Amino acid sequence: MPRLFGTDGVRGVANVDLTPDLALRLARSAAAVLAPGGGRAVALVGRDPRPSGPMLEAAVCAGLAAAGVDVRRLGVVPTAAVAHLVRATGATLGVMITASHNPMPDNGIKFFDADGYKPADAAEDEIEARLEQSPAPVAGADVGRVTDAPELVPTYVDHLLASVPGRLDGLHVVVDAANGAATSVVPEIYRRAGARVTAINVRTDGVAINVDCGATHLNALQAAVVEHGADAGIAHDGDADRCLAVDAAGGVVDGDAILAVLAVALKERGKLARDTIAATVMSNLGLHRGLAAHGISVAETAVGDRHVLARMRERGLSLGGEQSGHLLLLDSATTGDGILTALHLLARMAATGRPLAELAAVMTRLPQVLVNVRVADRQAATAAIAPLAEQVGAELGDAGRVLVRPSGTESLIRVMVEAETEDQAREIADRLAATISE
Repeated sequence: MPRLFGTDGVRGVANVDLTPDLALRLARSAAAVLAPGGGRAVALVGRDPRPSGPMLEAAVCAGLAAAGVDVRRLGVVPTAAVAHLVRATGATLGVMITASHNPMPDNGIKFFDADGYKPADAAEDEIEARLEQSPAPVAGADVGRVTDAPELVPTYVDHLLASVPGRLDGLHVVVDAANGAATSVVPEIYRRAGARVTAINVRTDGVAINVDCGATHLNALQAAVVEHGADAGIAHDGDADRCLAVDAAGGVVDGDAILAVLAVALKERGKLARDTIAATVMSNLGLHRGLAAHGISVAETAVGDRHVLARMRERGLSLGGEQSGHLLLLDSATTGDGILTALHLLARMAATGRPLAELAAVMTRLPQVLVNVRVADRQAATAAIAPLAEQVGAELGDAGRVLVRPSGTESLIRVMVEAETEDQAREIADRLAATISE
C-alpha cells in the first residue's frame, strides 16, 4: 500500500481521494501523535480559499475537538502564517488545508508541530498507522472547543515586516496572488514595506486558484510588469509558500536565481551561516558556478523541501531552496514563505539601487533539458541506465552534468541534462531516454 503522506503532506482530489472522513481521522491521529497529553492542547487551523476548504476544515476541526484539542480557526491564510503562529502563540500543533500549486479540485492537509516545523517522516508514519484505531472518546468538558481567531493573523504580518532588512521605498511591484491564500494580505504587506503595488489575480472565491496565474503560469505577470512599467513582478502559488519573480523587461527570475541573489546579500551582511546554502540536485549548475565565484558553497539534497530543511538543520544553515521558488530562510521562518522571500529580494533591489535583471546575473543559467520516460520498474530502470549516465557525465566534466532519478510519485524515470548549449543537452537527454526505453 503506498504511503499516504507525500513530500508535502497528504493531497488528493477533494471529496474523492481526500474525503471528510479521512480528514477527520487524520486530524484525530495527528492529535494523538503531536499532542500526546500533558495539559489542554491547542491547534491552529488555516486554509486556502478552495471551495472544498470549508468542508475539510470542518472535518479537521471535528477530529481535533473529538480528541480533546481546542481549535482556533485562522481562516484563509498563507501556509507560513500557520507555522509561524503555532510557535508565536505557544500552540501545540498547526494544520493547513491546501493543495498549494495544485489545481482547484485537489486539496491537501499539512501538519506542523509545536515548533512550527513539518513533522518528521517517523511522526507522519505514526499518524498514518493510527488511522484505523479507535481511541477512547472524550466527553463532557473534555471535548475540544472550536473558535475563530482571525485576530492572530496581524501578528504574522508584523513578523514579516520586522524581518525585512530594509524598506522598499521607490519600487513599483506587480504582485500575482494566484487567486489564493495570500490574496487578502499581500497587497497590504508590500505597501506597508514601502512599495507601490499593483495586484493581479486576487479573486477570493477559490474557484480560479492557480488557473493560468501565479508561480506556475507567469505569462500574466510578465505582461502586467511590462504594461505598468513596474520594477519587478512577484508570483506566489495557491498557499503562498513559493515565490518566483519577473524583471522589468518581463524576464523570469526562478528559484535558483533568487537563491543566488539572497545568498550574496546575506553573505555581505555576515548572515549567511557557514557561507553555504542548501539546494536540491535539480538546481542549475549555473547556481553552483555563480556562488562559487562569491566564496559560497552549495550543499546538495534530494528533491523536496523537507530534504532541504533536513540538510539545513543538520548543517546549521540559514538559506536553502528549490528551483520552483520554494525557499527557506530559517533565521525568520520554519517553513517556506514566498512572501518573506519576496520581501528580501525586493529589499536587495532597494538597498543596491540595481535592477532585478542585473542582480540575477550573479548566476548564468546553463541550458537544462528534462525528459520523463515511462517505465514498468523505476528502480530497475534507474540502476540499468546508471553506468551510461555516469559515463556521459564524466565526458561533460565541468561543462555540464547528468542526473537520472526515479519519480517519487509516478512510474517515470526523470532524465535531466545540463550542457553549454541546449542542442547538446537535448541530444544527450534524448539518447539516454531512448536507451531506457529499449
